Amino acid sequence: MTFDELLANHAAITAQAEHDRQALQIALLTIDKLKTEIAYLKRMRYGRSSERLEHDTQMLLMDGMHASSLPAQSCDDESLGNVVELQRERRKRQAKDAALAAASDLPAHLPRRTVVHPPQPCGCGACDSDRRQIGADVSEQLDYEPGSFHVLRHVRPKLACGCGRIAQAFAPARPITRGLPGAGLLAHVAVSKFADHQPLYRQSQIHAREGVPLSRSTLCDWLAQAARLLTPLADAVGRYVLQAAKIHGDDTPVRVLGGKGAAARTGRLWVYVRDDRPAGDASAPAVWLQYSANRKGEHPQRHLRHWRGILQADAFAGYNALYEGGDIIEAACWSHARRKFWDIHERQHRLPGTLAHQGLERIGRLFAIEADIRGRPPDERYTARQQRTRVELDELKAWLDQALSQLSAKSALAGAIGYTLTNWRALTRFVADGRIEAHNNAAERALRAVAIGRKNYLHLGSDTGGASAAVFYTLIGTAKLNAIEPQAYLRYVLERIGEHPINRIDELLPWVVAERMGAKPDQPLAA
Repeated sequence: MTFDELLANHAAITAQAEHDRQALQIALLTIDKLKTEIAYLKRMRYGRSSERLEHDTQMLLMDGMHASSLPAQSCDDESLGNVVELQRERRKRQAKDAALAAASDLPAHLPRRTVVHPPQPCGCGACDSDRRQIGADVSEQLDYEPGSFHVLRHVRPKLACGCGRIAQAFAPARPITRGLPGAGLLAHVAVSKFADHQPLYRQSQIHAREGVPLSRSTLCDWLAQAARLLTPLADAVGRYVLQAAKIHGDDTPVRVLGGKGAAARTGRLWVYVRDDRPAGDASAPAVWLQYSANRKGEHPQRHLRHWRGILQADAFAGYNALYEGGDIIEAACWSHARRKFWDIHERQHRLPGTLAHQGLERIGRLFAIEADIRGRPPDERYTARQQRTRVELDELKAWLDQALSQLSAKSALAGAIGYTLTNWRALTRFVADGRIEAHNNAAERALRAVAIGRKNYLHLGSDTGGASAAVFYTLIGTAKLNAIEPQAYLRYVLERIGEHPINRIDELLPWVVAERMGAKPDQPLAA
């Protein structure tokens, strides 16, 4: 073999080796990306929902890591013993608190049923007829009797007058025309499904055990008719939500049956939340849901076609058309950006010191500042963010740029950083406006009931059922935001809405009727 042939052979082998090296690198990156996606899907299906970043020492202990892998300042036996001792003390304290709570007086508003236990005769034969009470020991225990059905009989006497006229009261309005269910039963069925996540077939079985056979189809028909009756009230909630200068928006999938012979499909529930309590606003919070058969951007465009203000949402492309004219301003969500780092952190077994972990810690500082200023008026929030948050954001931006330069463009972490940098303007808009939140958690909390419910009832029967579900989720969610017991509220409304003037429908909004219903005091703000 000549020298030129050897050179050509060497060049061919070198080129093939370089090609194989690049192919291997691409394959490893693809595998890493797929592993991250699998870890995300497994966590969504089987894992815990919390994304709290735990203390490094606790994470390593939970993951079964050896003490030698801890940072130098916390790897000695004394530090490990302190951690275990703190956990033991916390468990003891929790058990003591639970015992004290059990021994405390029961709620005063509950009705009392007294059972007197007389003592046995002492047997002396002389004092049985002359004993007097000198005191009594009283103890209480909490008991429960299942809810019971009863039949409400409406009697309308006919009175005859000497003049020959007959007088009789008009028949009372029913929630369902000529229907059997009363307002209390309808409210109970609706809240059981959309707040307590009890499917209708399961409710039917419970009622049958109580001797009242109600088929699933009957319950479904009742809910559909009740939803039609309540739709104007849900629309009033929507109008109230769209009066706000800033709202939170999000959506979630729901499985919908396709009818006879048709395959099931994925519908969508869109949520819009008005809740400015974190910015010190005393206006009543409200949540408005709308159903659509798909996730096309035309749906939020239709919902918000007459609205102008700040929309706090994720980076869904369907919202982009809303921002084009400048009438609706985009504010992004740091929880969404953080979640992408968390998925990688989970894939890396929550090891401290990784780039993903560093990103989570830096984003966590932003949330810590928000926790400190929660509930303050917008001007105070603006000042605190200019003094504290802007510094953290500048450092985070520099860190993201530097980290991105060290990563392959196809890595999962590069994707997480790229998402953050691409949406940087919308993510940092909250710094210049004290009304805006750093996250979209208000919308995600509003959809939590939908996410839990669909795991139980599995699907909706039709698009009409989706619209009915949106009505009930709107009213129940708004009642809960205003600390009103949802079943009592729905019963109150169903007893009156049939005869209520449509032009005064706002008088039945939850916060309007709260005082007449004896609403509970305001609850602390959710984090």
